[in-house]
Amino acid sequence: MKRSQWTVLCALALLLLWAMPVGAFEIGARGYYWFPGFKADMKSDGAAKPGTDINLKDNLDVGTKAFPSVEVFGGLGRSHLGLTYTPINYSGSTTLATKIDFSGQTFAAGTNVDSDLKLRMLDLEYRFTALNMENILAGFSLDAIGQIKYIDGEAKIAAPALGVEAKQSVQLPIPLVGVGAHVGLLLNILEARAKVTGISYSGNYLYEALADLSLTPFPLLDIHAGYKVIKVHLDRDDLFLNADFSGPYVALTVSF
Repeated sequence: MKRSQWTVLCALALLLLWAMPVGAFEIGARGYYWFPGFKADMKSDGAAKPGTDINLKDNLDVGTKAFPSVEVFGGLGRSHLGLTYTPINYSGSTTLATKIDFSGQTFAAGTNVDSDLKLRMLDLEYRFTALNMENILAGFSLDAIGQIKYIDGEAKIAAPALGVEAKQSVQLPIPLVGVGAHVGLLLNILEARAKVTGISYSGNYLYEALADLSLTPFPLLDIHAGYKVIKVHLDRDDLFLNADFSGPYVALTVSF
């Protein structure tokens, strides 16, 4: 997605949050830091040359990294709207043990290559609280979720010494549906939440889930610790990606 399109979508979501009436109103921001392990296989075919099945760890020596993520959200009554941006960016450098064909370009065994996998994800989420029972424990609620995940992805392999580079990109909006739950454990001090969303179609799928505990040491401030999983299987005409990202995260929420 072009920078101007990112700006328009972010501005639209913020405008929707700002335009909500001020009565029974919540607005806030949440920052995450995620420490996922990952497994990823990909293949990119050229016009007349099938691509090689590539394991990013084994074939390209791509290592694990941690990523920030930021969310802005607002709510009015039973309706809640959130916008989250998550940039995933992996890179590696290695000497190829075997030949690789990627996006129409051949990289011979023994070639020194640099590789990158970028998945910039923008999530616009609407939650409707279908069940709200304040008298169970310290409160319990159940939400129905509708979500649009926009993925702006790029995979690239380059041999700088040879001046050779091959890349494949994808821009894809994906609708997701799911459920979320919130449980108060100790007054307004300790809470648990969980949610799962996903979709499956034509051999492709994407699932996302998280669960965490949050501590509220001061009013308006929450400290979170949890676990998040994203699984994506994308099989298109010229690109195959099968990736699994999962690991713990910490987060901080400020809300009003």
